[in-house]
Amino acid sequence: MTEPAGRDRSCPGTFARAWAKAVAGTSYLPMAQAQLEALLQRLTERLAVALRSEPFDLRIGQQVGAELVRAHIASAEGLGRTVEVIQLRLVRDLGLVAEDVEDRMARLLATVATGYARALRDRTLDEQETIRRAAMTARAQAERALRDSEARFRHQATHDPLTDLPNRTLFTERLTAALTRPGRHADRVGVCFLDLDRFKVVNDSLGHQVGDRLLIAVANRLRAALGEHLVARLGGDEFVILVERTAGTDDAVRVAEAALAAVNEPALVDGHELTVSASIGIVERQVADTTPVELMRAADSTLHWAKAAGGARWSLFDADRNRRELARYALSAAIPTALERGEFYLDYQPLTALRDGRVLGMEALVRWRHPELGVLRPDSFIGLAEETGLIGQLGGWVLAEACREARTWADQAGDAPFVSVNLAVQQVRRPGLVDEVRALLGRTGLPPGRLQLEITESTMMSTAEEPVRALRVLADLGVRIAIDDFGTGYCNLAYLRGLPVTELKVAGEFVTGLRAPADDPASRTDERILAALVSLAHALRVTVTAEGVETAEQAARLRAIDCDAAQGWHFGRPGPARQHLDRSPALSGTGV
Repeated sequence: MTEPAGRDRSCPGTFARAWAKAVAGTSYLPMAQAQLEALLQRLTERLAVALRSEPFDLRIGQQVGAELVRAHIASAEGLGRTVEVIQLRLVRDLGLVAEDVEDRMARLLATVATGYARALRDRTLDEQETIRRAAMTARAQAERALRDSEARFRHQATHDPLTDLPNRTLFTERLTAALTRPGRHADRVGVCFLDLDRFKVVNDSLGHQVGDRLLIAVANRLRAALGEHLVARLGGDEFVILVERTAGTDDAVRVAEAALAAVNEPALVDGHELTVSASIGIVERQVADTTPVELMRAADSTLHWAKAAGGARWSLFDADRNRRELARYALSAAIPTALERGEFYLDYQPLTALRDGRVLGMEALVRWRHPELGVLRPDSFIGLAEETGLIGQLGGWVLAEACREARTWADQAGDAPFVSVNLAVQQVRRPGLVDEVRALLGRTGLPPGRLQLEITESTMMSTAEEPVRALRVLADLGVRIAIDDFGTGYCNLAYLRGLPVTELKVAGEFVTGLRAPADDPASRTDERILAALVSLAHALRVTVTAEGVETAEQAARLRAIDCDAAQGWHFGRPGPARQHLDRSPALSGTGV
């Protein structure tokens, strides 16, 4: 291993200072900073010798590890920081070059860790032997030393090494005692679960050392502001506060607000002025009604509510909301299994021509025959599928099943209607949409002109070009493209000139106004808006279907303004396809 010519010989000092900064605060060090840097510079030079030596000398790394322990850098965090800084900076700072540098570095780190572990073990054994000999000469002194040792180990086992706050173990002990202490069934208890907002940004942008010092600053503030309450660090940037003997929810809320105020004060860390906020989940209840596990689970859920609401706030546990969210989670988790078991099926609602009452198409509407909850409509589970990313799997099944069933309609009706299928945003944006549809049409034998894909207005107006390009390819294949719930978003008719749209499905909100008498001013306004929309759509060679038509009067007024088709309970409620295929115009309710 060699150094580049002209390399600055002060690099060992630079590395040693970085090393000293990394291990500072990880253990109690009985030396000044300058002494620590001098020690680590000497060890740096020995590590450099080890990396350059031929053959590789394993003993040097072991000796360095042992010297660290002898210098009282004797904590797991200290070893971790040492390994990290050696791995990241030693070769770079010393300018060492060799083909096998990575192999040598790995072996060197292993020997440092080995020497560290052996020295730590030996030191522990030496301490135990010292205690044993002291017990033989002075029983009282030995007992006192043993008690001190136990207290120290107890403190280490129950306190966070970075902040010296109580850790999860001690917090759980105190919480359990608060809930189970005799004679306390009527008492109340509160838990405030605190998490810093966007703390990862600090670690990623400024480094973990700055992040650790920020955590120490936050811990000190919480300790000072909430001294009468137990404040613990659970790990990472999560803290928890135990509020015992509360008189009600307001007591826990006051503690949470004090904690937020303490955290929000700007902190100066390594020359960086950092302003952070926190989110807090609050649970407060009677001790007889809960357990430690239930309290912490509820606090964790409530913390997520505060995070979801934007952070920098507290949120109070709500049992009803929690039950709803658990039910939603259970429902979303059951979707994949329900697909495998065939619990989903399709109903269809006709799209009827206003001119002659003929069924032009049928919209596929998915249903879930849940084994416990009965038949569930889409509004019960489609949103969950979108949130969890399962909409692609579920939507793919709906599309495939609709195409398969629509292919059989030609056997039951000569002039078979098209099938209309709603596509979710994720489906439209999926790169394989065109191939998926093309394969389905080929596999089922359904003519492209008998498939209509309904896209929401906001999806169609996406700034991404790829989804629109895919829809153009599908339109070129002959597939019909419709904009669903038109008028509820921000689409404009002029923009439609460049889109592959064949139909607009006008949202039911526009049609509802036509239920009022024709001489009603608001109803006349709605009718004029619809008439203008239909006229402009026809000018663009786009057909119009009105949704939510429930009365004959609505149908007649839509027919009068030359609307092409309608969909709603007046023309048929969702049901099996066969109940719509045999329907004659005389039964359509259009009056033609």
